[in-house]
Amino acid sequence: MNSGWSSCKEILIIRADNMGDLIMSSPAIRAVKETSQSRITVLTSSMAAGIAKQIPEIDDVLVYSLPWVQAKESARPESFFELVQTLKSRKFDGAIVFSVYSQNSQPAAMLAYLAEIPLRLGYSRENPYELLTHWVPDPEPFSVIKHQVRRDLDLVAQIGAFTGNESFVLEHYDEKAWKLTSLKLRKMGVDTIKPLIVLHAGVSERKREYPFASWVKFSKSILATTDCQLLFTGIGSEKTLTDKLAFAAGENSFSVAGALTLEEFTELIRHSALVVSVNTATVHIAAAVKTPVMVLYALTNPQHSPWKAFGKLFPFPVPQEIQSKNRIVQYVNERYFGDFSRIVEPEELVEATLKILNNELEEIPELIMIQETTA
Repeated sequence: MNSGWSSCKEILIIRADNMGDLIMSSPAIRAVKETSQSRITVLTSSMAAGIAKQIPEIDDVLVYSLPWVQAKESARPESFFELVQTLKSRKFDGAIVFSVYSQNSQPAAMLAYLAEIPLRLGYSRENPYELLTHWVPDPEPFSVIKHQVRRDLDLVAQIGAFTGNESFVLEHYDEKAWKLTSLKLRKMGVDTIKPLIVLHAGVSERKREYPFASWVKFSKSILATTDCQLLFTGIGSEKTLTDKLAFAAGENSFSVAGALTLEEFTELIRHSALVVSVNTATVHIAAAVKTPVMVLYALTNPQHSPWKAFGKLFPFPVPQEIQSKNRIVQYVNERYFGDFSRIVEPEELVEATLKILNNELEEIPELIMIQETTA
């Protein structure tokens, strides 16, 4: 690694976003771990803390709801200063801030600065001056757009951190873990001998929703043409949705939202024939465990397609009235997706599903770029 970073023993990674964001940063975390042999602590949100335990390169996890990141709960303002003191007491040698191009990394850099962490790496569109000791001017999205994984890998490459394995890796909890998971599923009526298809309809933002009626039509067609069983997954708060979907789809469909731990959910995906999901953390877990995936991809950010995954991706536009107010996100929408109009029909999903089940797989593109709109 570059001078200074090569002697680091304790490195803090700041990635306080959702579960999928942390998974996408994991190859870059691996690069830091392999190159520096440091102890890696991740500062993340409550939404991502669970998956951090499955990423082998992470040694420790700090959980905090940073006020500049959307979170389920808000932290007390005074607790921010408590966090600064906690970080200061840990005596980190370096801090790395991962971000998407529509975020400003300087609040996180300020946190590391106040904690007196001597080395601080991150992207910034504006000059951060003393906040970052290793400033990488952010070219995205005005000059180039990269997949989030590539963006993070390129960041740590600036300090000489590299890895020979750029894939996602999640801890495998051996066959005993699957036996326990399948036992729980069988108690719910699932025949785990038959092929399983995971359907994940829940979203954290309404702009990513695929219509309820289309989910039902697709599900009924798959049940009529295959011997698969459909498992509607989600978090506990999505159980009402998955109950309604499973009831509407009919026999051989099951609502399992909130019934599985994150480790069990990972094992279910690992042992499924296919995952069908909106663009959420579920598709990144599927990519990590090498399960084919079919993604209903709302065009909120072209950086977040499943990395090194096989299956099919169906992009669809976000209605204008619920699009992001972030001007950088709007710029990308206007430049690349402004004229894009498409309805993803259930019949298309059925056709793609049958091909995937027949092992007719294609690699999902690294970036979802429709076309550049010219003035």
